[in-house]
Amino acid sequence: MSPSDDTPSEPSHRRRAVVVGGGLAGMLAAAALSGSVDEITVIERDALPAGPEPRKNLPQARHAHILWSGGAEAMERLLPGVTGAWLAAGAHRIPLTSGMVALSPQGWYRRWRDSHYLISCGRDLLDATVRDLALALPGVSLLDSTRVLALEGDASRVTGVRVRTADGEQRLLRADLTVDASGRGTHTRQWLDALGVPAAREEVVDPGVVYASRIFRSPAGDQPFPVVNVQANARAAEPGRTAVILPIEAGQWLVTLSGTRGDRPTGDPDAFLPFALGARHRVVGELIGDAEPLSEVATFANTASRRLFFEKVKQWPQGYVALGDAVAVYNPVYGHGMSVAAQGALALRETLAVHGATAPGLARRVQRAVARPVSTAWLLAGQDIFYPGAITRRPRPADRALGRCVDRLMRTSTGNYTVATALTDVMTLTAPVTALARPRVLLATLAGSRRPQLTSPPLTDRELTLVKGSSQKTS
Repeated sequence: MSPSDDTPSEPSHRRRAVVVGGGLAGMLAAAALSGSVDEITVIERDALPAGPEPRKNLPQARHAHILWSGGAEAMERLLPGVTGAWLAAGAHRIPLTSGMVALSPQGWYRRWRDSHYLISCGRDLLDATVRDLALALPGVSLLDSTRVLALEGDASRVTGVRVRTADGEQRLLRADLTVDASGRGTHTRQWLDALGVPAAREEVVDPGVVYASRIFRSPAGDQPFPVVNVQANARAAEPGRTAVILPIEAGQWLVTLSGTRGDRPTGDPDAFLPFALGARHRVVGELIGDAEPLSEVATFANTASRRLFFEKVKQWPQGYVALGDAVAVYNPVYGHGMSVAAQGALALRETLAVHGATAPGLARRVQRAVARPVSTAWLLAGQDIFYPGAITRRPRPADRALGRCVDRLMRTSTGNYTVATALTDVMTLTAPVTALARPRVLLATLAGSRRPQLTSPPLTDRELTLVKGSSQKTS
């Protein structure tokens, strides 16, 4: 065996890492590794575009993606300057909660003074910006149009990957650390099973959600406009229908609708507006009623929430880490996937900084750190279990008790700034879910709302005038 194929302990050894997946999570993982590893090879099965263009194997990119402040700040720490690059390319930094008009399952949220924010743009723009910055880092290289065939190593240690390149050549890439950031289509379970690693427990929640999205010319033009979000109520005796307007780059609105079993949107353009008008409130349909469509309707149905508990596997192999959608995916309505991936990559970087790339037990430490933001997002998405057919069992008494607590928090947050801010802390992944158990939050929740519930969407006269003025000009 040549020195390059071994894993010597000498300080002169060049540390190598392989990242499986060249999407958002993969590029963030590469950024996390840079500085702790000498050579980082990102392997991607697609031929990646040079700019903000669609990718073949990322159909969900056509739909609304929200990057909460907890995720944006993690990305900024991994790639300093990324926020400015997004904004320079046309993305919006929308303050929360003044920049959001949202109907929760328990009523309209007020537009309180700002405590958080979100980044709003098309997924292709967001990904391309991260990709450009990550690939410019020292030691990072891309091997695209390449498929990973298997892991190299055994149940105790992964030592690299076997790949097939675009020209059909098979190669072995040795690595001190291999990171699976390949997304929803991950093969980690099969790869680890082939090495004899015990299977991780899996949980699946599938309310049968289908998404339909279309781009419109913004009736507000280049003027700022809030995110408008009509959420479903999982415990209502009806299918869950949602509608959201996301202001994106180039004076456009990305409008995404969704529905669960029994009431799902289709790709029929003539059915798009009626479906929006049939949500729990008509506001999204009314706002886009006279807007000019700029695209066809795109649909997406691979929306089941799925979590693999890799952090619980006792014989987890050294030299292997999974993060992002390779660990857990969520109903996209919650907007947590990108932020969880970013915080998982940041956990990777911080653990590497403390222990080093080849420390014994490093992979297990990283996997446990990655699980923390995953657990928060999984808990928040847990209300989906109340949709008919979402799980194979009936919700347990503990599930129902938790649901009642969430209802009380949401109801109180519609009229209490303290609770609203705490809930936004958690929803944006800025704080762990335990923040909701702080004494002042619990006391405020017990005291209830300080203000009566709103009876209509809190749009300002200026915002309504922008939309009405546009429709009058085009009529």
